[in-house]
Amino acid sequence: MTAFDYDLFVIGGGSGGVRAARIAAADWGANVALAEESRMGGTCVIRGCVPKKLMVFASGFPAAFADARAYGWQVGPAAFDWTAFRTRLEAELDRLEAAYRSTLIKAGVTIHDSRATLLDAHRVQLADGRAFTAKHILIATGGRPFVPDIPGAALAVTSNEMFHLPALPKRALIVGGGYIASEFACILNGLGVEVSQFYRGAQILRGFDDEARGHVATAMQAAGIRIHCGTDVMRLEKTAGGIRAVATDGSEREFDLVMYATGRKPNTEGLGLEGLGVEIGRKDEIVVDRFSQTAVPSIFAVGDVTGRINLTPVAIREGHAFADTVFGGIPTAFDHELVASAVFTQPEMGSIGLGEEAARTQEPIEVYATAFRPMKTAFAGQPDRVLMKLIVSQATRKVLGCHIVAPDAGEMIQLAAIAIRMGATKEDFDRTCAVHPTMAEELVTMRKPTRTA
Repeated sequence: MTAFDYDLFVIGGGSGGVRAARIAAADWGANVALAEESRMGGTCVIRGCVPKKLMVFASGFPAAFADARAYGWQVGPAAFDWTAFRTRLEAELDRLEAAYRSTLIKAGVTIHDSRATLLDAHRVQLADGRAFTAKHILIATGGRPFVPDIPGAALAVTSNEMFHLPALPKRALIVGGGYIASEFACILNGLGVEVSQFYRGAQILRGFDDEARGHVATAMQAAGIRIHCGTDVMRLEKTAGGIRAVATDGSEREFDLVMYATGRKPNTEGLGLEGLGVEIGRKDEIVVDRFSQTAVPSIFAVGDVTGRINLTPVAIREGHAFADTVFGGIPTAFDHELVASAVFTQPEMGSIGLGEEAARTQEPIEVYATAFRPMKTAFAGQPDRVLMKLIVSQATRKVLGCHIVAPDAGEMIQLAAIAIRMGATKEDFDRTCAVHPTMAEELVTMRKPTRTA
């Protein structure tokens, strides 16, 4: 029997890799090593959802101050100190990175602070030349943002740089229409930046329910964000006063910052996968089966590098399922159906299941929807409106989708997701007594369909 240096070698210290390593070592007694070339915690903790959500919180205070005045509070002039916030943010990221590292060490995982590549199906090599053998190798290298190859591309930044800007710009252009682009447009707008958003498609937030994403876009525009759909950047030019963006609609505008959020690419380049038999998809993703195993039996992959669902909780569940399957002897395949998600725009959007457009191509449906002014901001004289929407199968009565556009929609959709994953019907929702006065009570009080399809 061949002796290996490790039972498991994990390449990548993000959410999926760390979870897999910890469970394999702490729960199943495996001898595990993990290599990370950058900062422990990966995209989510260091340059993604965690710092972004903290920026969302920061950007929400101007609206809160305005509402406070309507509620009788004497609120004086307020100013945002970007440097103070950034310093506190970076300290928090340092704390979280240390916590991730500590978790691995306590689990007995050997950490290599280095880039690692594959030599063959059972060997990895670190940047310093050291090589190790492993019975199993898990690739959890995540993904990265990219800027299209246009003239002047080097003048743009991506989401990676947004948390470490030396100063806030006065004028910013966000290129892209996905959730990252739309979230940063709202963040900067809330922090007092003049924001424009270019998207080459017909409406931002493609892939979400049309009515819900239209509701978000309308609210963003009402808040002062200039959304230009059907528009892309042809080239960027450095000027004395900033960066000139020459667009496909014939316009030329000058900005202090141009951020691209037009998609992400799996980090598969340079890993040494060529010639090993690991299948790479057309979008550079590692192709795996339902147990996260590649075409090479000893090599597995989880998280964004597989291009399945690029969400942190998904990567965590995939990593955990891998460890239970391979080292716990409990075959576990994470179910990628009915995964809830939240878009932290202002207002937020929470979604699970099918949108109206996808559902009606599948089967006859009923649509229950309502839009209204929430009590809190209506009292303050704000024009905000929220949306609650359920998609229901006519045949089975099951709720096929739920879409919420409202403050704290992410919190609401998490709870709705439990019921929908359990197969709740519209009548189950109807039998649930409302909690009053809340926004979410509308989910259980809509009795008549808005339309059928």
